[in-house]
Amino acid sequence: MKIRYNTIVYFMLSLVFVGAIISCTDDDELNGGKPRIRYVRLVDPNSSDSLLVAGYQNNMVAIIGENLGKTEQVWFNDKKAGLSPTYVTNSSILTTIPGDIPDQITNKMALVFSNGDTLFHDFEVAISEPVINSMKSEYVFAGDVATIRGNFFYEPVTVTFTGGVEGTVSTVDDDAAILQVVVPEGAEPGPITITTPFGETESDFWFRDNRNIFISSDPFTGWWNESFVVSAPEAGDPPSINGNYIRVKQNIGSWSWLEVAGGPPSAMGDISKNIPDEAIIKPSDYYLKFEVNTMKPFDNNVIKLNVGLSNDFYNDGYQWLPPYDTKGEWQTVVIPLETVMADFDTSVSADGYYARILFHGPGDLDADISFDNFRVVPKSLD
Repeated sequence: MKIRYNTIVYFMLSLVFVGAIISCTDDDELNGGKPRIRYVRLVDPNSSDSLLVAGYQNNMVAIIGENLGKTEQVWFNDKKAGLSPTYVTNSSILTTIPGDIPDQITNKMALVFSNGDTLFHDFEVAISEPVINSMKSEYVFAGDVATIRGNFFYEPVTVTFTGGVEGTVSTVDDDAAILQVVVPEGAEPGPITITTPFGETESDFWFRDNRNIFISSDPFTGWWNESFVVSAPEAGDPPSINGNYIRVKQNIGSWSWLEVAGGPPSAMGDISKNIPDEAIIKPSDYYLKFEVNTMKPFDNNVIKLNVGLSNDFYNDGYQWLPPYDTKGEWQTVVIPLETVMADFDTSVSADGYYARILFHGPGDLDADISFDNFRVVPKSLD
């Protein structure tokens, strides 16, 4: 699969590195005028002392040697690398290791010159194990298709859910870097594991994550709008993904004040204590997550989120801004907790925490938006 790196960053790194090596001699008399590769190293100047005998797919590398200026092609195994004449000099070549899996593994790099000669050099391309970044929705019914975002989903690929059951892989899209799998019966809350011929990776996130939920409406607690809770969906309603959910279906005027759910610890009950102490102490290690379903686009107004407040509500905290449109499907929203908690002070509270979902902002909104499973969870399994 192809990782789309930031072209500008690569260009700047390349200029830095070319400037560092351009002073090397271009004297064609070195090595009797014959091309020679001395070593390969990373382009990043901070890693310039790291000489490589192997490299990962999509890594940019510098090939250092003599009499390399007439190189027209660079190959890793049987895959041709991209090559710009700008990055070819007598003493160096900058190129990126191809991301495609080789059909024939030779563990050789080959330089092809304008006169047809070829120079081989021992170099192994390390095939990456799967990378799992996220799921479109962490809540998916058995029999429905879950979309997993990541990379290096090399076939044959298997997806195993907590509970030890394997899903049926329906799509592997290299360009979009996604994998789609039919969720099996018996899938339980917990990490998923993806296995390919080149390795196995367990997700940092949980499928059907039920940890540390502080607003769920199962049952309803709090001060505001019990009428928004949907406990028995009817035709045309979003399906229930984890018990009751909250649905806001009304016009919301510009700068009107609509409290959707939440309350102080005394009104929320024990669920208000579900945010871990570690998340209050070090929010950079945690995410705020929740599921959302927009039957109509969230294209105006502002949703303000109060999370982890120990002594009161805060009206100007984190603002979740439009636009956002799931087109009638449940999706998981992931926000770094340090971003949510950046503008207020709080402390660990044994009594629980204040929480609130609030519409308050510019622009009229014809709202039809549902929420579920507000939770604070670790970014990593470690």
